Amino acid sequence: MSQERLMKIILAPHVSEKTTESADSDNQFVFKVATDATKKEIKNAVELLFEVKVDAVNVVNMKGKSKGRSGAGKGRRADWKKAYVKLEKGFDIDYMGAE
Repeated sequence: MSQERLMKIILAPHVSEKTTESADSDNQFVFKVATDATKKEIKNAVELLFEVKVDAVNVVNMKGKSKGRSGAGKGRRADWKKAYVKLEKGFDIDYMGAE
């Protein structure tokens, strides 16, 4: 795996009330990732970008929502992949950069 590929795996953190609670209690973080990413690539990308040790990775393929009619036809949002990344004890990811 090239470093260039790993830099394109993690697209964005997925922040919600549920994910914030799991980050605090279980040391588990959620990311929006490339749809063709594997668990091993996600693990390596998180370890490279955030300098942490990953304990486990679980992925979920999210189906895009169907949206109402807009002119000619029905719309649909794109499908995407979500990764739940559990870190080893003693490691943490700080999105805000606050000390």
